[in-house]
Amino acid sequence: MQNIVLTGFMGTGKTSVGKCLAKELNLKFIDTDDLIEKEAGIYINEIFTKFGETYFRQLESKVINEVSSGANMIIATGGGAVVNPLNLLALKKNGIVICLTASIDVILSRVGSGDERPLISEGDKKEAISNLLKVREPFYKKADFIVDTTTKSIKEVVEEILKIVR
Repeated sequence: MQNIVLTGFMGTGKTSVGKCLAKELNLKFIDTDDLIEKEAGIYINEIFTKFGETYFRQLESKVINEVSSGANMIIATGGGAVVNPLNLLALKKNGIVICLTASIDVILSRVGSGDERPLISEGDKKEAISNLLKVREPFYKKADFIVDTTTKSIKEVVEEILKIVR
């Protein structure tokens, strides 16, 4: 079986849905952000603070290349992973890429008001989310399928994905 790759903006449900989907299909769940933290030995927000986004994106590409060569996995990527065309290519080579989306207000309520999300920790969060979404939208549209999670439960999103992959 091909990998099932979940991509999309932060707060769209990639990790929650991915874990549930992996359980349902009895497959291994991999979150690329977790692997990046393991590789760097520090949390993602620390990577951004100490080394910057460019260094983070290099680690991300390395991790994506490693995991996308495997099979039978559910892979959740970071929200900006598919902005790099080489990452998307690697993920599609051995997987079906599903982009999860949600409305800005729902994303805002899901990500909360903490500062653990480096790309939206400064200034007006809603504006930051809106601006980032505008930049990433064309890349998200390159996914094989798009699933809107705005009004759906994790279980409903998982069921929709199962219909796609079966």
